[in-house]
Amino acid sequence: MADAASLAAAAGAVVERDRLAAVVAVHQRGVRVGATAGGLADRRWAIANTVDTRFQLASGTKGVTALVVLSLVADGVLALDQPVRSLLGDDLAAIDDRVTVEHLLSHRSGIGDYLDEEQLGDVSDYIMTVPVHRLDSVEAYREVLDGFAQVSEPGERFAYNNSGFVVLALIAERAAGASFAELVDRRVCEPAGLTTTRFERNDALPGGVAVGYLDETGLRTNALHLPLLGGGDGGLTSSVDDVDRLWRAVVRGAVVPAELVASMTTPRSTTPSGDRYGLGLWLAPTSGVLALEGMDAGISFRSLHDRDRDLTATVVSNTSHGAWPVARVLDDALWH
Repeated sequence: MADAASLAAAAGAVVERDRLAAVVAVHQRGVRVGATAGGLADRRWAIANTVDTRFQLASGTKGVTALVVLSLVADGVLALDQPVRSLLGDDLAAIDDRVTVEHLLSHRSGIGDYLDEEQLGDVSDYIMTVPVHRLDSVEAYREVLDGFAQVSEPGERFAYNNSGFVVLALIAERAAGASFAELVDRRVCEPAGLTTTRFERNDALPGGVAVGYLDETGLRTNALHLPLLGGGDGGLTSSVDDVDRLWRAVVRGAVVPAELVASMTTPRSTTPSGDRYGLGLWLAPTSGVLALEGMDAGISFRSLHDRDRDLTATVVSNTSHGAWPVARVLDDALWH
């Protein structure tokens, strides 16, 4: 098994060799052991990516959504076995009344998905079914979530589901009486000591946030491909240092209590490839390594955390596919 410095060097060499628009970093015991940044954060102005650049994380957000929900479970505001209908009322009537919070967290709800990745072609070609400027709050997502029939019995099988995590954000807001962005700040970012992680409007990205690009070259961005403001299934921006802080805070029980961390990291499902899934987190086939992953138009992200070694390896790119050559190196070292 490669040591942290060697892993960082090997992954960084791929960024340089392939001229990727990406940042890769390896942290151990909270110290950044090595990092490499490549490509441009903003092609219009030739602003380079740096190790401190913030990137969109796409479905990496789902792990944070799970933490928000489980923090509400810890406080008695929600329960894992609670039917989501108790908070949805008459909204999203196609969702089976038996679907629970835990079903959604484990991708075992069987609800219809507004973004079914099994039916998706090239992610950069996907267009939202409603104008993206209307998706400026979690409640606004009801328009895009509604009308998808249940596809399997609740609890019957694993099927990766984006709608489920938007529904989790929706019920979290209703149960806690606060916006999802506020809940993320208060219940995850503050206790974890995160300084760069937050939701940003996609039409008003501040300085220091990489612009997402649809192609390896050219100026077409993902502004028309993503909701104006992210929700439970995606949309957070962060930096590689904050991702490491998040992992370490979660593992030591600083965000949710240890018994709920154990619940998050207990396998509920195993995919045909052998990967396992808990609650909001991917789990390695045979070890205690954890993962967050995301891909969207102009975004690719994978982060692995080896609990035994207190080691985090993260790669993030502002193109749809830029992270994957590096992720293969990280996976070979930590995942398989």
